Amino acid sequence: MPQANLSSLYCANAQCDPGKRKTDHYSLTQKGFGLEVRASGGKSYFQRYFDQHGRQRQVTIGAYGEITFEQARKMAQKIRSEAVLGGDPAGKKELKQAIPRYKEIAEMHLTYAANHHRSDGAQRIIKNHLISRWGSKRLDEIKQQDITNWLAEKRQIGMAPASVAKIKTVMSKSFELARQWELFDGNPTKRSWSEKYNNSRERYLTSDEAKALKLACECSSNPQLKNIVALLLLTGARKSELLKAKWTDIDLDKRTWTLNMTKNGRRRHIPLSLGAIAVIGQLPKYPDCPWLLPNPQTLLPFTDIKRSWMQARKAAGLDDVHLHDLRHSFASNLVNSGVDILRVSRLMGHVNLASTSRYSHLAADQLLAASEAGSAHMNVDWSQSA
Repeated sequence: MPQANLSSLYCANAQCDPGKRKTDHYSLTQKGFGLEVRASGGKSYFQRYFDQHGRQRQVTIGAYGEITFEQARKMAQKIRSEAVLGGDPAGKKELKQAIPRYKEIAEMHLTYAANHHRSDGAQRIIKNHLISRWGSKRLDEIKQQDITNWLAEKRQIGMAPASVAKIKTVMSKSFELARQWELFDGNPTKRSWSEKYNNSRERYLTSDEAKALKLACECSSNPQLKNIVALLLLTGARKSELLKAKWTDIDLDKRTWTLNMTKNGRRRHIPLSLGAIAVIGQLPKYPDCPWLLPNPQTLLPFTDIKRSWMQARKAAGLDDVHLHDLRHSFASNLVNSGVDILRVSRLMGHVNLASTSRYSHLAADQLLAASEAGSAHMNVDWSQSA
């Protein structure tokens, strides 16, 4: 182990000893500072020290030629000072290098999502947006301002606020899972920019529109579309809940459909009206197929019915109607039939009344009629003087 007054000139001329894989050249004036010269010709600066447990540790400072001798010497001095004060620069560096890159967490998130309800949206966002932008970065390299700028760019190119918010939510979930798995403690998405928006829709099908949609679905090339649309309108279920329904979930005698895992992570029972029972009663059954509404070609649940749905709504002249509006229509029909908001909330599977409150204004006519009935029962004309 040659020792010398290391300098820029010395390092430029330093050689690996013949027959050796590498040779370390140590500084006589700065303890632990040295230059590693490899037989291949590569060189790099390093600093060695002893940690609090008496173990010898080494930190590679940088490759010769990428940093100057003076830069390496100053960095070595800083590392040694930290070690003398009880720190462990090498251990700190190892911990930093152990922090996973986002693509590793993303793969774990995809596996997690595949085993949980309503995973399709999260999987699509991770694959199409998050991995391509953040996959190569370690989690500690992803900063709040970078996320804010990226989300703002999404809005600038025309992405809807709700879609941007969903991307942020999925990314936040990745960091939350990393925390739960004790791989990283931090979540830069929490304080990143987000745009306030109103994502509520008030589009409800009229009776005539429902009839037009029924006819269009009956003419669809997808033979299950008419059944899917009918049950969405008659149960208020979410699309993903219905497409993954099994025959074992249906109890025709008790007229209930059991959802073992909902969006809110809770089990719930959907009561089946006579109309829903009638639709279920005429559904085709396939041998050894557990699914209620499978794709007839694959006997597996539909991954998407977007094309057939869009064709049907266009044929019905309902281009502004979304598939999720069928669920809203179910709720509005309940309210307009006099069902109170509490029971509507339970039928919709909402965790709290706040989610159901969007339908409360639909009951205005019922409330007005109730007010009139109360006034008439009092039988006093307050507009006339005694």
